[in-house]
Amino acid sequence: MQFAVKTQTPVASTLLGLGAFPASHELSLGMMGMHGEFHTNMAIQNADLILAFGMRFDDRVTGTLKTYAPRAKKIHIEIDPSEIHKNVFVDVPLVGDVKTVVSDLIPLVDEYDHDEWKQEINSWKAEADTRSIMNWEEDGKLYVAHLIADIWKETDGSAIVTTDVGQHQMWAAQYYFLEKPNRWLTSGGAGTMGFGLPSAIGAWFAAKDQEIWAIAGDGGFQMTAAELTTAVQEGANVKIAIMNNNFLGMVRQWQEFFFEKRYSAVNMLTPDFVKLAEAHRVPARLVTHHDEVHEAIEWARKTEGPVVLEFRVEQEEAVFPMVPQGAALHEMIRRPVKAKA
Repeated sequence: MQFAVKTQTPVASTLLGLGAFPASHELSLGMMGMHGEFHTNMAIQNADLILAFGMRFDDRVTGTLKTYAPRAKKIHIEIDPSEIHKNVFVDVPLVGDVKTVVSDLIPLVDEYDHDEWKQEINSWKAEADTRSIMNWEEDGKLYVAHLIADIWKETDGSAIVTTDVGQHQMWAAQYYFLEKPNRWLTSGGAGTMGFGLPSAIGAWFAAKDQEIWAIAGDGGFQMTAAELTTAVQEGANVKIAIMNNNFLGMVRQWQEFFFEKRYSAVNMLTPDFVKLAEAHRVPARLVTHHDEVHEAIEWARKTEGPVVLEFRVEQEEAVFPMVPQGAALHEMIRRPVKAKA
């Protein structure tokens, strides 16, 4: 924070870095990479200097390497020497703990304003906002992005959030705006479906005074649903929001975009999640219309102990933007502009 403010340098975050820099800060650009923000990726691609603090330049962040940040010199601060030059050749490697290295750098750097650069980034952001699902007219349907934003509003953005892996994970990263560190628990490189509920229980053991929400997909949730009994047995006060679209959503999205909707092994027959939860002695509700969302979230928050909310969401909604495999960061597939009624 001190380094960014002193140098007026915009800050982009990796998936696992969300919350380390407050989302509401004027210098925050949000998430970068495959499902990152348009203006964030454009800033990276047009920057003349990239300061990489503890990131590993994985392929979900860079897009194709041959076109990654082509104009930028790169400074990489990393505690593991084997990560230096592994994916991206950098101009200045600084091996050490980020806190120590950045603390040493702060008194050595000059103050800047970068107003012209920030205005350019803001112009990209304004253009991106015209495509945002958050600007759609209310039509009563359940879109995961709206639900994440609703949970964010109801919890004042202060809950610990855990996720499974898939579309809902990306929407949670995009629309649950984190202000503090250690509020975001999600599976990164391993891509572990079923991570949401067990990690929420673990978070409860570590922080029983915090509000905890597990945001799960219908596919991932079934992999560890038996842990509902663990939550009951231990009295874990966790709220589980299941985004049920009867698909393995992220794989379906790839099959839609790149294989002409030749769906294979992604359509899912799901159980009655409310009955399944109640069989584990967990209170549960089914939500099928947006008018029911506020009351359901409020009920879940007031109910002591584990609670399941099943949301029947739109089946073929896609996460935007998206950088296709092998494409450059600026070659994003973007949501078409939806005209308001």
